[in-house]
Amino acid sequence: MNIEVNSKEFAGKRVLVSGGTKGLGRATIERFLAGGARVITAARTIKDPIEGVEYVQADLTTTQGGEALAKAALERLGGIDILAHVIGGSASPAGGFAALTEDHWLAELNLNLLATVRLDRLLIPQMVERGTGQVVHITSIQSVLPLPDSTTGYAAAKAALRTYSKSISKELGPKGVRVNSVSPGWIMTEATADFLELLRSTNGGTTEDARQSVLNALGGIPIGRGAEPEEVADLIAYLASDRATAIHGAEFIIDGGTIRTV
Repeated sequence: MNIEVNSKEFAGKRVLVSGGTKGLGRATIERFLAGGARVITAARTIKDPIEGVEYVQADLTTTQGGEALAKAALERLGGIDILAHVIGGSASPAGGFAALTEDHWLAELNLNLLATVRLDRLLIPQMVERGTGQVVHITSIQSVLPLPDSTTGYAAAKAALRTYSKSISKELGPKGVRVNSVSPGWIMTEATADFLELLRSTNGGTTEDARQSVLNALGGIPIGRGAEPEEVADLIAYLASDRATAIHGAEFIIDGGTIRTV
């Protein structure tokens, strides 16, 4: 999908994208790069690096990993102007709440909530000190539309992130730092394929059966498809841009109409 981009929109901006090596994270990095930004990200294993991106080998689900990325961002770029928190996902098994062990819950919370909270705590203070900055948290429509068979832990963690995002927006707005969240529905990424394979291997049947089970659980998608990563990345970039300076403390849903309630 080709989206026309102003190559100077983010010129001089320093952007940290958490979870930026594939899927939505990679698309988000490419979108900011196309706008002229300098970008840093982290991964446990760095594969297929994008030219011009600063990489840090770190596990952001740990305290040490978050500290390593934040330190590198401050040392290499001299600070961060935009935080785009794309990190997230789920590897918990299907089978309902009883299938989730203590370790599953801790993994979901560390990946989908605490990794973001830690980086915010480390990097937002330098935004406050300058009196300017933009933060975008990626939540999920599952925060209000959970799929109980397989993603209770993920949905609960994303719901907590949604509330956290709203809460800090009240604190940071008067200090010059804008905070917004993006709540995607189904995005057609590599993680989608992995998730469908997990469902297929757990429940049996084909990959198409697994895909249809997700669609059934969601109640269908009125536009007939999931969002492309580039479409979500463009929304993230818009909220971080100077075109959105009056938008703060808001949540933007991009789900093809999956949520049918007001």
